Amino acid sequence: MEHAPSIDSRSGDGESDEADARAGKVPAGSQTLLRGLDVLEAVVAGPVSLSDLAGGLGLTRSTTHRLANALIERRYLAMAPGRGYQLGPKLLELGFRAQQQIDLVQVARARLERLADRTEDTVHLGIRDGDRVLYLDKIPGTRRIAISSRVGDRHPLTSTGLGKALLVDEPRATWEELFAADQAGGAVPIDWDVWHGRMQGYVTAACAFDLEENEDQIRCVAAPLRDVTGQVVGALSVSGAAQYMDDSRMEMLTRDVVDTARQISEDLGWDGSAS
Repeated sequence: MEHAPSIDSRSGDGESDEADARAGKVPAGSQTLLRGLDVLEAVVAGPVSLSDLAGGLGLTRSTTHRLANALIERRYLAMAPGRGYQLGPKLLELGFRAQQQIDLVQVARARLERLADRTEDTVHLGIRDGDRVLYLDKIPGTRRIAISSRVGDRHPLTSTGLGKALLVDEPRATWEELFAADQAGGAVPIDWDVWHGRMQGYVTAACAFDLEENEDQIRCVAAPLRDVTGQVVGALSVSGAAQYMDDSRMEMLTRDVVDTARQISEDLGWDGSAS
């Protein structure tokens, strides 16, 4: 792994950042971020005292104390009484979530590839990330259709097939809150009663449609993925150009998409009973 650039001992972050930016070293404002990352890396092996941390990084005690306090406030660092600074609980949380994402991609990948081969359309894998759906994987289809999605993209939950599949277990109040926020944020306008009626059907069918609500001329069929507890932990979708995804084909694809989602859920430990 490459290490962050070495950090000098100047304590005036703002002035240092601006000087470095003018010299072409780093973008303005990034020096403080790099220093914060250096602090985290310095305590990986165990608790480190303030004086040792400052000396090891070549920073003044005041600058080191200020950086450490900011990281403690965000739970990236914690103070071990009598021993010094150590990694905080936020990193455990992020590490757990990262491992979950990696595991989900690894478990699902082969089945997603086979689904893409059968349908000739683009297949996506996503998870819920707050009030958005986060795209974890994408297998392009064989049709000469460009779909603009990318791994790492985040899109509204209420206007994407993946997002709606992720919401099938949520209560109406959550639907209403997310729907109102997405509509206010510029989502394709749709009447609440129409959207709500469709969602009720999606719950019953264990799948969801995107009817050009997220991207013009792109439709998709999506289904939720469940873990051993029956919780929805992700969703998959088959996406294609509207010319290849009329209503009848979307209905035809539903069984394949739902079956693939069930198989991946079983791979994750779901037995079909707990949900």
